[in-house]
Amino acid sequence: MLGLTPFGAFHTAISLVAVLAGLVAFIRYKAISPRSLAGKVYIGMTVATCVTGFFIFHHGGFGKPHVLGIVTLLVLGVAAIAGYSNVFGRASRYVETISYSATFFFHLIPGITETLTRLPAGAPVLSGPDVPELQVATGVLFISLLLGAALQAWRLRTSPIPAIAAALSPAPGANVHRMQ
Repeated sequence: MLGLTPFGAFHTAISLVAVLAGLVAFIRYKAISPRSLAGKVYIGMTVATCVTGFFIFHHGGFGKPHVLGIVTLLVLGVAAIAGYSNVFGRASRYVETISYSATFFFHLIPGITETLTRLPAGAPVLSGPDVPELQVATGVLFISLLLGAALQAWRLRTSPIPAIAAALSPAPGANVHRMQ
């Protein structure tokens, strides 16, 4: 199946669940938050994707995908800290929201790379992960991240709609300072 091992297929399935949960969170709440079911599923499956990815060596030894997994886990940690503490002060909501969005972008990098270098089977669109066309596609995704993050920051700065406010509010019992 497209050169995937059973473990690789499992890893891919987990990542697709994470991406779908992230899309649900973006569509429903305009942000990924651990205070929504979609956000919880997204975060859990993203962690699982990173962990399983550390055991895949499709392109040799430790490489760029493994570094991306480490960065993703670190950014998830920053988002969690921002969401459940006042380490970032008034910027906590922004740091949390934009960090979770960045991790969604991180999913798309290997997603687009693997899709375009494996499909269609036998005659993939791109010949390898280092072709210029893939760099352009990644650049377009990055610009989309920047635009989306700017829109999210604007929405947080202005009066958030109730669904977003509920999704981004602190967990019950959390002692955090939030910008009104």
